[in-house]
Amino acid sequence: MLMISEFRSQESLHVSEFRYHRPMADTPFILGEDPTFLEVEEQVSRLAAIDRPCLVVGERGTGKELLATRLHYLSPRWDGPLVKVNCAALAESLLDTELFGHEAGAFTGAQRHHVGRFERANGGTLLLDEIPSASAAVQEKVLRVIEYGEMERVGGRRTIQLDVRVIGAANVDLPSLARSGAFRADLLDRLAFEVVTIPPLRARPADIMTLANAFALEITRALAKDVFPGFGPRAEERLLGHAWPGNVRELKNVVERAVYRSASSGAPIDAVTIDPFDSPWRPPPHSVDTDSDHRGLARPAEAFEPPGVARPAGAPTDFLGEVARFERDLLERALNASRHNQSDTARALGLGYHQLRRLLKKHALV
Repeated sequence: MLMISEFRSQESLHVSEFRYHRPMADTPFILGEDPTFLEVEEQVSRLAAIDRPCLVVGERGTGKELLATRLHYLSPRWDGPLVKVNCAALAESLLDTELFGHEAGAFTGAQRHHVGRFERANGGTLLLDEIPSASAAVQEKVLRVIEYGEMERVGGRRTIQLDVRVIGAANVDLPSLARSGAFRADLLDRLAFEVVTIPPLRARPADIMTLANAFALEITRALAKDVFPGFGPRAEERLLGHAWPGNVRELKNVVERAVYRSASSGAPIDAVTIDPFDSPWRPPPHSVDTDSDHRGLARPAEAFEPPGVARPAGAPTDFLGEVARFERDLLERALNASRHNQSDTARALGLGYHQLRRLLKKHALV
């Protein structure tokens, strides 16, 4: 765990004074002091010793990959390979061959055999990030590897024996997807030997300034500055008062931007910009989608009614921009009210699950 010894936000700190301790050379440090997060760290430490498949779930930006990496390096497999694949980044056919490999001649263009990620992870750990994005056919093959420790390459006939610990990562409610048929229930049963649920940043307020100071020191070093002057009271109030829908990733961006923009006067940083797009000259969206995704927005719950959007005096009405902001605000309020359970959010807004997913992707909320 990264420790900043007796550092207060209003004090400046020389980068050379910054020290941290890592329990193992390859183990990623996890920064957090809030009790809710320490409970997760303890769960990870216990789970690491149990050689079983598991799930790491949480909102975007909470550090799922970091915790999965820690699981590997604290486990008896620490000296084996750690292989990662983002299931959402590849089309179904590409994901199939990327995970399981293929033989020469398996399809047009397959001139030589390809060793997949499962084989490369043999003796170690395979992290399947965004695992709900995998097709049903790929999910079935993953299940077979977990159940029997064997697989075949695409276009192959030889059964390959494997010893791989599978960790799945997701930012959605997998039981809801399994009930709707969008995720294999039998695969979920096998992966859910244990589920590590990472609390969002808003649920661990004691960590906000600890993380902010650590990120500020990192960017100070990267910018070749000698001193980080600390955050002033206005900046600290702003950081503590934000809901952080993008969690730790969003906080890091905000802090790094604040340090980069700050003057080198030695005074504490008081200016913090949460939204870098916030400007009276912000251009309107290119277009507003008017397809069926909007049908459910005609009957939102009263709790999600957004306030009016303030405009600079004399500025023209930005119809498309205000519609887009209204839509995003509506989605964010509904997500927060349902604690980011997307199935509950879709029901509250009168949308289908896939309609909601398209809207969330449109507004970069997933």
